Amino acid sequence: MKKSTILLALFLFTSNLMLAQEIRVYKEPKFGFDWSQPSIYPDRIVISFGEDPSQEIRINWRTNTEIKEAYAELALATAAPKFWRNATTQKAETEILDSRNVAQAETVAHYHQASFSGLEPNTVYAYRVGDGERWSEWFQFRTASQKASDRFSFLYVGDAQNYVLELWSRLIREGFKKAPEAEFIIHAGDLINYAHREQEWHEWFTAGGFIHSMVPTMAVPGNHEYNYLNQADREKRQRSLSVQWRPQFNLPLNGPKGLEETVYYMDYPHAKFIFLDSNRDQEIQAQWLEEVLANNTKKWVIVTYHHPLFSASAGRDNEALRKLWKPIFDKYQVDLALQGHDHSYGRGRVAPGENVMDGLNMQDATGTVYVVSVSGGKMYNIKPDGWDEWGAVRDRAAENTQLFQVVSIEDNKLEFESYTAIGELYDKFDLVKNEDGINQFIEHKENLDPEFRFDNTIPYVDQLPGWMEENLLKQYPGYNVEQVRFYEEEGNPRIRVTLKSSDQVKNLILDQEGRVISED
Repeated sequence: MKKSTILLALFLFTSNLMLAQEIRVYKEPKFGFDWSQPSIYPDRIVISFGEDPSQEIRINWRTNTEIKEAYAELALATAAPKFWRNATTQKAETEILDSRNVAQAETVAHYHQASFSGLEPNTVYAYRVGDGERWSEWFQFRTASQKASDRFSFLYVGDAQNYVLELWSRLIREGFKKAPEAEFIIHAGDLINYAHREQEWHEWFTAGGFIHSMVPTMAVPGNHEYNYLNQADREKRQRSLSVQWRPQFNLPLNGPKGLEETVYYMDYPHAKFIFLDSNRDQEIQAQWLEEVLANNTKKWVIVTYHHPLFSASAGRDNEALRKLWKPIFDKYQVDLALQGHDHSYGRGRVAPGENVMDGLNMQDATGTVYVVSVSGGKMYNIKPDGWDEWGAVRDRAAENTQLFQVVSIEDNKLEFESYTAIGELYDKFDLVKNEDGINQFIEHKENLDPEFRFDNTIPYVDQLPGWMEENLLKQYPGYNVEQVRFYEEEGNPRIRVTLKSSDQVKNLILDQEGRVISED
């Protein structure tokens, strides 16, 4: 038995003992409304690449409306502290976002953006932003190389969405620690939970901190980046993209008209990255995707979007999207599809050049590899029977586990690694591209620990200690525990328990000693 497996078993045993002794009520942090409000000082500083990451960088930030003019300064970074003598200054484009009539946004702010092009490839630059008096610190980033033979890496994360400052922060910081040379981060949608909510965007920017300012963000919107602006829209069931999305991100504008900055592509010397918005206009995007791929000359093609073509979680299936987009992926030999939405982990693949699986040719060759991942704290059950019914093989899965991925490309080889929030390697495979464009698939899961599930990790939902459940069911013979929730009432821990028999339901309130306080 592996050392890590023994430690996990010991940890779970100890945790169960603790649970039997103490009912822990989780206390969520509270934030005042002013916590997320802009000031005269630059905040929410984030960078993104343009279409050509070897020559262009885009910078966005926010202030309050007192700041009428803002600037970005960019310089070649050197070890000499006064590298800024070689800086250039650019006046930023400034726009106002007045969201006072949007529920949970309710803010007026100035958003500023600056774009620098004509940069030197594979070069470290430093920049700062401000109004001429109040400046940010100097941040550094590196442009991409233009040499196809040079190795590069990037990070990919699924839904942050919930408990963003509390729990996603540790994940994204561990990702930066594991891959400090990553050239950008792909966010596969649902960065936050409520599209327009200022506090949640502030949590996202605070959780990532300087990482957002140094490692370019390349994001697509998830379904939670769309919501109603007002009651009239709710009645019409008309959902709008987060009012903060376009002001605070500056993504390439090469997508279909009307879908700018949610549908776009970025080109490395031998890799094309395509970003899609699976929430809307899917057929328009299919036509655009066909045109982009028909003209593609890059060796590797990686596509990112939110709703999986092969769902990882139970009770989910995006059949219409799969029927629309998968034939295009197959036709143009898309190598890797990076997805979110399902709050679990699934990694699998389809056969090369066909829609129906053939187990024989999957031993050495593969079509598109599909990955679903989650980086935040909300978790769902995985689909128990894999992807066979959809004509695909699921090779690796996980429940109840925060993950980030590091993907590296060097010439004909793509390396994929998935890590937990504490830096453990959870999944790994390689793709090696042959001369005919078909990928050789190299599996590494046989060297990894068993898959994580809800039953071999720390419980996700509240659970009664065994002794308490046993005593309770003696008092209520014929019932089973259906649901448990810990909470606090006037400083005292309480347990809400739902019991269910074949024809009745009872709702109980217990104290921390397991005594029934009330019943209905």
